[in-house]
Amino acid sequence: MKARIIALLLLISTTAFGQKKVLDHPDFDIWNTIQSPRISRSGDFIIYSLEKGETDNHLKIKDAQGDLIFEHPRSENGRFSYDSDFAFFTIKIGNQEEMDLKRKKVSKTKMPKDTLGIYDLNRKSALKIPHVKGYKIPQKWSGYIAYQLEEIKSDKKGKKAKKVSAKNGYHIILRNLNTGNQDTIKYVKNYLFAEEGKILAYVTSGEDSITEAGIFIRNVESGQTTSVFNSEDGKFMKLALSKSGEKLGFIADLDTTKALIRPHELYTWNSSMTEAKKVADSSTTPDGYLVSKNGNISFSEDESKMYFGLATPPILQDTSLLKEEIVNVEVWTYDEPRLYTVQELQVGNDKSRSYSAVVHLDQNNQMVQLASMDYPNSSLGNEGNSANVLVSTSKPYDLERQWTGATRRNYAIVNSTNGSSKQILEGIRGNVRLSPAGKYAFGYDAIDSAWFAYNIEAGTKTVLTKGQVFYNELNDSPNHPGSYGSMGWTENDEALLLYDRYDIWEFNPDNGQGQRITKGRENKIAYRYIRLDNEERFIDNKGRWLLSTFNDDNKHSGYYQLNRRNNRGQQLLVGPYRFGRPIKAQDDDHLMFTRESFTEFPNIHYTDMQFRGDVQISDANPQQSEYNWGTAELVEWTSLDGMELTGMLYKPEDFDPNKKYPMIVNFYEKSSNGIYGHRAPSPGRSTINYSFYTSRGYIIFNPDVYYRIGYPGESAYNCVIPGITSLIEKGFVDKDNIGVQGHSWGGYQIAYLVTKTNIFKAAEAGAPVPNMISAYGGIRWWTGLSRQFQYEHTQSRIGGTPWEYPARYVENSPIFNIDKIHTPLLIMHNDADGHVPWYQGIEFFVSLRRLGKPSWFLNYNGEPHWPLKRQNRKDFNVRMAQFFDYYLKGAPKPVWMVRGVPAVEKGINQGLELTDKH
Repeated sequence: MKARIIALLLLISTTAFGQKKVLDHPDFDIWNTIQSPRISRSGDFIIYSLEKGETDNHLKIKDAQGDLIFEHPRSENGRFSYDSDFAFFTIKIGNQEEMDLKRKKVSKTKMPKDTLGIYDLNRKSALKIPHVKGYKIPQKWSGYIAYQLEEIKSDKKGKKAKKVSAKNGYHIILRNLNTGNQDTIKYVKNYLFAEEGKILAYVTSGEDSITEAGIFIRNVESGQTTSVFNSEDGKFMKLALSKSGEKLGFIADLDTTKALIRPHELYTWNSSMTEAKKVADSSTTPDGYLVSKNGNISFSEDESKMYFGLATPPILQDTSLLKEEIVNVEVWTYDEPRLYTVQELQVGNDKSRSYSAVVHLDQNNQMVQLASMDYPNSSLGNEGNSANVLVSTSKPYDLERQWTGATRRNYAIVNSTNGSSKQILEGIRGNVRLSPAGKYAFGYDAIDSAWFAYNIEAGTKTVLTKGQVFYNELNDSPNHPGSYGSMGWTENDEALLLYDRYDIWEFNPDNGQGQRITKGRENKIAYRYIRLDNEERFIDNKGRWLLSTFNDDNKHSGYYQLNRRNNRGQQLLVGPYRFGRPIKAQDDDHLMFTRESFTEFPNIHYTDMQFRGDVQISDANPQQSEYNWGTAELVEWTSLDGMELTGMLYKPEDFDPNKKYPMIVNFYEKSSNGIYGHRAPSPGRSTINYSFYTSRGYIIFNPDVYYRIGYPGESAYNCVIPGITSLIEKGFVDKDNIGVQGHSWGGYQIAYLVTKTNIFKAAEAGAPVPNMISAYGGIRWWTGLSRQFQYEHTQSRIGGTPWEYPARYVENSPIFNIDKIHTPLLIMHNDADGHVPWYQGIEFFVSLRRLGKPSWFLNYNGEPHWPLKRQNRKDFNVRMAQFFDYYLKGAPKPVWMVRGVPAVEKGINQGLELTDKH
């Protein structure tokens, strides 16, 4: 008897202590994400930060064996020096400390400043420099760092530290990383290193009697400083160095008056000059244009050309008018290219718009205008060396964009030597680019559903994929299908490499002859090129390519190596995972990559080019093993239209096929390709968190949806409902406790479904559109665009206007069938939604309220299409879980569902407490 009691106690103990925890909302705060992972050029070190619960970052540096070299709390944005000898990072104030100071009403200016961290990877020593506003390191050379101080140290007499400011400039410290020697440069308003030459350029304001005001060049090795331009009252903008550091350009405003039209001037300098020279001002620019203060300055690769921006004169207000005399009226015109709401949002861009021009530095500073009001957009060829500049305009087609949702453009070639231009393409719907060497303009025209190349010298256009399927084979919207993209060009623009759905093709840009390189279509495997060299311009057609692979059937992905000399390939890695884009060490044959699945967090891995000897570098969330998680699998069924469909099914980790589980259906359009994506616990902005719900005993079903043009609602029904019934037939789904959740387009489809079926016991619809007729005339306030294109050509898939297809709009609008809804609804729609007008959510809710249908409406004030503030996202996730738990699990009803949250209690009593009502 005694032995039986002991055995029973042991069993109880094992069950109690061996059972895994269930995820809860506070667990969101202990989950880490990996931020800013980087590998040193030498391949010896990897740096990254772990961000816990979207608050503090914890920086780590590890070696190639995965051993920890260095770590520091509250640190982020780690990066390496070019020679891989040093690591740099920013140390922030702790989140809790910052919150405590805010509660004490400490002003922003008195908050603790950032600290710069420098770690010597050879000496294994760290240096911390407080009160740093920012820092810069050379891009392609090493040994120095320059950083800005927000506060000057007290002097020897103990006087209080003196503040510096953005107006007067900050003191910068130029530090030799190897010796520790440093110089202070006072009152610096702007500074930058040359990309390759060991040069530092900076602008000073001369706030004291010692510091000169102007622009200076410093050779950091010799310490020699050269004055480029001196001015006590001048303002300088767009400081730019050539790669070598031998040439400099900048914009100057030297006028001390308060003239409304500022006389900006363009200057250039080179190492053989004693002072910068003015090369453009209002007297030398083309008629109707001035030198722009907003246009960036850049140099061609060979440093023979300097590019800058021109601007049109500003439109000036009559300053003699009083406020009471100014009429503020919007005048909307039926045939102006851009809708007024678009213009209003783009006023800032319009005022700062610049048009590119070039100064030929080796041709007596000859200036040539490239872009203009007629052709405002420009693209340089061959890193700025080419005489060919591609310019474009969408103006003739801007009006139709209101209902097409797409942009067409005309393209021309401008000769940067003499300014002559020639229109080459008209009405192209799609982006056109210059080939790397600048010999061709190429692109995909959605209207023709074909790729083309235009030989600039010959003046001939060749359609490359005419009659071939290089467009989206699964397009199911009333729109021209898009392409699968381009891979790049081979050496000297000899061949253009393009993708179809599965394969890589090589095309001759002049005669259109193409050949398939990979053989993926036969097995439904998509091959895509992985660019490992950050500066690669041409793809080596005789080298070894690293490709990603994706199997359309089982969704497995991997890496594949193709030898272009013999076109033989080798699958290096493949499996039931999603593999991230590898990042190669630029001076070594090693790389880092990520691997993930629903159960495996995307930790950093380190390996060689053959993916041998894989070393796991990070272990971001070891606590996951303590929690009941879940599993993910693909399921198949047949739609009511007879189409074979695929979806994703997620089950609790301790799933028992003999039990019945509540199920939540969550979908958007087609998601099954993401079956192996990891779903870490987090307060999402618009959707259920899969790991959270599976941990709590829910099954989640995410079905793919294929659409029939004109009938999006019916299409969703025909795909989703048979998927649900097929799962019910398997015996483990509780048919009386099925919920559905979705946002935006998903929210619309849910609003439609609950008018057609009672299969759902509860539904959450975020930012839904119940009335396609009123929504058709709405505005997308983030862009100012009319919503018409969405119904005529894109996601809403009606395929025409309300006056062309009134029945379609009525049939697909849930508002006309709300009386048929018997499913309790939770609606979230925020009053700053810039995608879907929030009055759509109101229409839905007040109609349900009018009929006495159980429904609740959440509006997170000031939030856009989804709540972005963490406190609001956490609140939404709690309310949604309480809503589903009440209806699908019989959990207690929260106060907010019983009596709401009265306006006088908003922000005070959230109503999240549970009642005794079930």
